[in-house]
Amino acid sequence: MTAIKHALQRDIFTPNDERLLSIVNVCKAGKKKRNCFLCATVTTERPVQVNVVKVKKSDKGDFYKRQTAWALRDLAVVDAKDAVKENPEFDLHFDKVYKWVASSTVEKNTFISCIWKLNQRYLRKKIDFINVSSQLLEESVPSGENQSVAGGDEEAVDEYQELNAREEQDIEIMMEGCECAISNAEAFAEKLSRELQVLDGANIQSIMASEKQVNILMKLLDEALKEVDQIEIKLSSYEEMLQSVKEQMDQISESNHLIHLSYTNNVKLLSEIEYLVNHMDLAKGHIKALQEGDLTSSRGIEACTNAADALLQCMNVALRPGHDMLHAVKQQQQRFSDLREQFARRLTNHLNSVFVQQGHDQSSTLAQHSVELTLPNHHPFHRDLLRYAKLMEWLKNTDYGKYEGLTKNYMDYLSRLYEREIKDFFEVAKIKMTGTTKEGKKFGLHGSSGKLTGSTSSLNKLSVQSSGNRRSQSSSLLDMGNMSASDLDVADRTKFDKIFEQVLSELEPLCLAEQDFISKFFKLQQHQSVSGTSTNETEEMDGGNLSRSYMSGVPQTVSSEKDMIRQMMTKIFRCIEPELNNLIALGDKIDSFNSLYMLVKMSHHVWTAQNVDPASFLSTTLGNVLVTVKRNFDKCISNQMKQMDEVKISKKSKVGILPFVAEFEEFAALAESIFKNAERRGDLDKAYIKLIRAVFISVEKVANESQKTPRDVVMMENFHHIFATLSRLKISCLEAEKKEAKLKYTEHLQSYVVYSLGQPLEKLNHFFEGVEARVAQGIREEEVSYQLAFNKQELRKVIKEYPGKEVKKGLDNLYKKVDKHLCEEENLLQVVWHSMQDEFIRQYKHFEGLIARCYPGSGITMEFTIQDILDYCSSIAQSH
Repeated sequence: MTAIKHALQRDIFTPNDERLLSIVNVCKAGKKKRNCFLCATVTTERPVQVNVVKVKKSDKGDFYKRQTAWALRDLAVVDAKDAVKENPEFDLHFDKVYKWVASSTVEKNTFISCIWKLNQRYLRKKIDFINVSSQLLEESVPSGENQSVAGGDEEAVDEYQELNAREEQDIEIMMEGCECAISNAEAFAEKLSRELQVLDGANIQSIMASEKQVNILMKLLDEALKEVDQIEIKLSSYEEMLQSVKEQMDQISESNHLIHLSYTNNVKLLSEIEYLVNHMDLAKGHIKALQEGDLTSSRGIEACTNAADALLQCMNVALRPGHDMLHAVKQQQQRFSDLREQFARRLTNHLNSVFVQQGHDQSSTLAQHSVELTLPNHHPFHRDLLRYAKLMEWLKNTDYGKYEGLTKNYMDYLSRLYEREIKDFFEVAKIKMTGTTKEGKKFGLHGSSGKLTGSTSSLNKLSVQSSGNRRSQSSSLLDMGNMSASDLDVADRTKFDKIFEQVLSELEPLCLAEQDFISKFFKLQQHQSVSGTSTNETEEMDGGNLSRSYMSGVPQTVSSEKDMIRQMMTKIFRCIEPELNNLIALGDKIDSFNSLYMLVKMSHHVWTAQNVDPASFLSTTLGNVLVTVKRNFDKCISNQMKQMDEVKISKKSKVGILPFVAEFEEFAALAESIFKNAERRGDLDKAYIKLIRAVFISVEKVANESQKTPRDVVMMENFHHIFATLSRLKISCLEAEKKEAKLKYTEHLQSYVVYSLGQPLEKLNHFFEGVEARVAQGIREEEVSYQLAFNKQELRKVIKEYPGKEVKKGLDNLYKKVDKHLCEEENLLQVVWHSMQDEFIRQYKHFEGLIARCYPGSGITMEFTIQDILDYCSSIAQSH
């Protein structure tokens, strides 16, 4: 127990400036045995505080921790249970009764005795000691009161003392003097005993020798004891006086503590009252503005805005615990709620009336825009309404139901207004596209969605006329080859392009301005970092899949607010997409080539809108319309390919340049002018590939079916035209097709020339073909002349049949035949004639070579020369 007492003093009480006077090992009565220690302590500083401390061993280690402490002045009763029999149980009555069981009766009695002494020493208050042995209470008599209780306990604490250095040294010297100190302890002890007896005898003799001095000393000691008794009596009286002073000082200290506590409570109460007054007091001016403020003037709106913000601050003040239970606070909160409801209702009614008035005012301005292709400007209306933006934010934060109702009313009023404006605007655009109202009816301005394909039937029945001169024939072919409807020229298409661009240019700022206004007025965040959406992804968007639950009745997050803006725009401008689709259908009906203009313009506007906000209403709507335009463009390409496949030619007239070849040239030239620096160039390149392959296939198909015009002529002329077109337009994606067209043109030109030249010198050709056949059979060239059918006489006979005059006549007939085969607009006659001249000279040289090799030394020559051939050809070409 002494070791535990030392450990507790060192670890727990010394750091707190306390001294441990008594300790008892206890556990709570009637419960699970969990031992702890009750300690009686006093503070080392004045005034002395006496405490009973409960110390418990920690669950996480072998150290002790201070658990509970009671002031001894709070102790009312000490119940030892039994004053006669030994009983380890005892009770301590503080704020409640604590029942304990000591580990031994001795420890319990020692602890109770210590408490009684501490009470007598420091408190002198009435503590009832019940069932306590009178012997425990009689141990402290008045003479004992002069002794320090703490001192007695300190002696008990100091029962064991370590040897000091001098004592250790003396013991060592003593043990060195006795050799058997270590090996024989009994001998050493006997020696020490003998020496002690010798010393005691010497001391007694010395005392007896100095008896006189002892008597004198005893007399002095008696006198000193009397003096000590007198001093102790005085000290006791002084102690009693100081005890009363101590009690008075304790009372004063307690009183000061209560006064300080009361002052602190008053300061805190004043702080709470000032906090409530400062934060929950609304100025009379603000109350008047909320109840009667003018919502039409800028000054009145500003006053109402400031008052609404002040009201919101008062309502949102952070109340501390217990504030909401105060009657005044509840009353003020109810007053604020009534003011908020009253002002919210007044603001909602006023804004609804402003929305209605705007619809009437804006409708009166529609007439002046009916003849011009412009949309009315809503900026003044937006400017006036933006004065209420802060009040709308206040309404959104305080009464979301009314804010939601205002949002729905705004969409209802504005959607009807914009629908009237946009429909009138598109009517003007349609009239301007068609020229007049009557012409507009012809194209079905009111709901017709069919496409104009007036030239399709005539293309299916195309035939080459067999009569008339070449110029009129070529002109009629070009007229029938025009794929665009209503015989529109480039000027008409340019006019359509300008009108369509103006429509988009008017719609774009209108939508952007309205979206910006909605974001600012209704306090919705529209800008958020999102990943870009490609044009192809935009084409897959479906505006009809937007969620219809755009009002949730709760404050929106950034993402849901963006959705709310887009859904509001979708409802307000619900007529834009169908009107644009109707306009696109009309443009496609007027001229299918208009889809090229619309694809370029719409792609540019979609790209611009996506750069601003890929998820905006404008971007989504234009993306949906772009899908329709792209389908029309694809349909235009498909129709052209279908017309190529269905084209028919007359069996009695020559073919010339095929209509779809001329139409491809027109389409390519138009497309290159439209798609210059356009974003959708890739779509055009894909269309080019499809069209040119279809042209190639159809040309070969027509050439194979042609009966009047040789196949080689049809292929040569049309592929020459295709090659010239591609060379002039320099279309990079068709470089391979351009080379293929040139190759086909060259091949069929050569084939036509060789085929045609076989006829002017027919017998001579047959003769030399026979010679070559004999040589091929193995007959030597110089022995061919010995063959009966190919001797020199036969050769001279054949040569005589082709004098110069006859050759010229044959060439003249050949020129006329070629001229009859070829068409005038392609102007290939001289090219073909020059190729035939070269081929004829090549054949002439070939014949001369065979004569020289097979008939050496015969002197046989042709009756005309190469120079004669050149003269004949030149003369024939000039004569025609």
